[in-house]
Amino acid sequence: MATEETAALREHVLNLLKGGQAHATFDAAVRNLPAELRGKRPRGAEHSAWEVLEHMRIAQRDILEFSRNPAHVSPKWPEGYWPATKAPADEKAWDKSVRAFRRDLKAMCELVANESTDLFARIPHGTGQTILREALLTADHNAYHVGELVLLRRLLGAWK
Repeated sequence: MATEETAALREHVLNLLKGGQAHATFDAAVRNLPAELRGKRPRGAEHSAWEVLEHMRIAQRDILEFSRNPAHVSPKWPEGYWPATKAPADEKAWDKSVRAFRRDLKAMCELVANESTDLFARIPHGTGQTILREALLTADHNAYHVGELVLLRRLLGAWK
């Protein structure tokens, strides 16, 4: 693939990772959610906003670390990908999770943006995965759960 085409692909993947083109952004989905609603499961919902946020953080971290660290060990499926509680311990726990999610998303974006990253090369410690595949998986997973956060907020009366 030509350098110009690769640069365009990187830009498209970065836009997809950052979100907001066809749906709400992560920041919009978590912004100003009242603390008392973060651990509530609306009728019919399987998860609270806290559970979804933590799941997003844990899964994104796992994908990022798999992408760049041959010694990384993934959490046990499925319980390792979900928090033990339906509500954060306190506001600091929520804020820490949001910051960690943003930090890891930025790191994934930096990996994709780095011209020395071969988006198409198989990850040596994987089973055929590439950085491109992992970045697209991250974007897809995040978009799905951002939508879930928006729906939870709507059901809780906390989305405008």
